[in-house]
Amino acid sequence: MKLATLCYVKDREEKKTLMLHRIKKENDVHEGKWNGLGGKFERSETPEECVIREIKEESGLTITAPQLKGFITFPLFDGVYDWYVFVFVAEIFSGELIDSKEGKLEWIPDEKLSQLNLWDGDQIFLEWLGQDKFFSAKFFYEKKKLVHHDVSFY
Repeated sequence: MKLATLCYVKDREEKKTLMLHRIKKENDVHEGKWNGLGGKFERSETPEECVIREIKEESGLTITAPQLKGFITFPLFDGVYDWYVFVFVAEIFSGELIDSKEGKLEWIPDEKLSQLNLWDGDQIFLEWLGQDKFFSAKFFYEKKKLVHHDVSFY
């Protein structure tokens, strides 16, 4: 089991979302995909501490008051572990973008997010981030293809 965070940093005025094009890491299960930012928990971290640290490390930005929007289970996503992911949105941030070692950072207009090379499940749950509901979902992938998903809203 792996615990992780995923965050979509949003510039509401410009109507853009900070996305990471995963093109730099070797042996990256996400190679070539566009993702939000985030990563694995370190010992004793809360989800909020993890997402704030990961955003700083990956982008150089400092986020404040990240909003927990949902929780996603990815059974055997990488073929080895079940991944449990806390999904956040952050609208309050400061700082300057860095050259991320994870990939290429880019502010993408919200209306163009669905045109990116996203995981199939991301195409589904990105729409949930704007809702005033919390979601708990499970996305089943086989050979990097989405085969099924379930969701509950609260």
